Amino acid sequence: MSRRIDLTLNGATQRLIESYPQRNEQSDTARLDAQILLCHVLQKDNSYLFTWPDKELTEPQLEAFHQLIEQRAQGTPVAYLTGERDFWSLKLKVNPSVLIPRPDTEHLVEIALNQQLPENALVADLGTGSGAIALSLAKENRNWRVMTVDRFPEPLATAEENAQLNQIANVEFLLGSWCEPLPDNMDMIVSNPPYIREDDEHLNQGDVQFEPITALTAGADGLDDIRLISAQAFQKLKQGGWLLLEHGFDQGRDIRSILTEDGLIDARTEQDLAGHDRVTLARRP
Repeated sequence: MSRRIDLTLNGATQRLIESYPQRNEQSDTARLDAQILLCHVLQKDNSYLFTWPDKELTEPQLEAFHQLIEQRAQGTPVAYLTGERDFWSLKLKVNPSVLIPRPDTEHLVEIALNQQLPENALVADLGTGSGAIALSLAKENRNWRVMTVDRFPEPLATAEENAQLNQIANVEFLLGSWCEPLPDNMDMIVSNPPYIREDDEHLNQGDVQFEPITALTAGADGLDDIRLISAQAFQKLKQGGWLLLEHGFDQGRDIRSILTEDGLIDARTEQDLAGHDRVTLARRP
């Protein structure tokens, strides 16, 4: 069995391609996954693979790489195998207690950053998980006081570790359910809450099947947690304060109705780069 980097990558890519049809993956994805995992084993960046394609791997390196490839072939997400994921301008630690941050969620960060808030705004991220949203906001606005809230200690510990890793100090970590631990003078509350329907067939496909179900589903229509957040947020936001929620492509209209019924005003839905409804926001009058 060859230990050369290029030939090892070719074999690993083919192994992943053979395992991917049921997940509708493509050969370029398989190649990229293999490259990421080999870089992780070697502790090198991607350019190393192209600069030294004929370099031979050691036996321990080859064994570690093959173990990762087999785990990936069984469906384990690459981010859980490497233990990290890039998001916004951050490098984040991730593990099976948190959702893997998605590029789509960066749109929520962009919208939040575009809101006209006081220089020393008080901002909260509900269901923070890895801390991706909260830490992105805190890094871009060092004068903001950003609170991360999660009802499980494991994700909160991961978020705190990521704050230390990225040298972000203007964050606080609160254990609790949605808005309950927050003070009553919030300038902005943001969240990427669970919004998938409990019977959604996609829960058994791809990376999602390995992620914490409590961070994904919310009742028969996927809106149970959003209803809770909306009902609580009115009391926690100061006058003019904003609530921003990420959600599914077909939920914008229902969420605008929920927010309006709870007393918030100026509800609107923003689309992502694909033109799908992605973020709904409203403010307290």
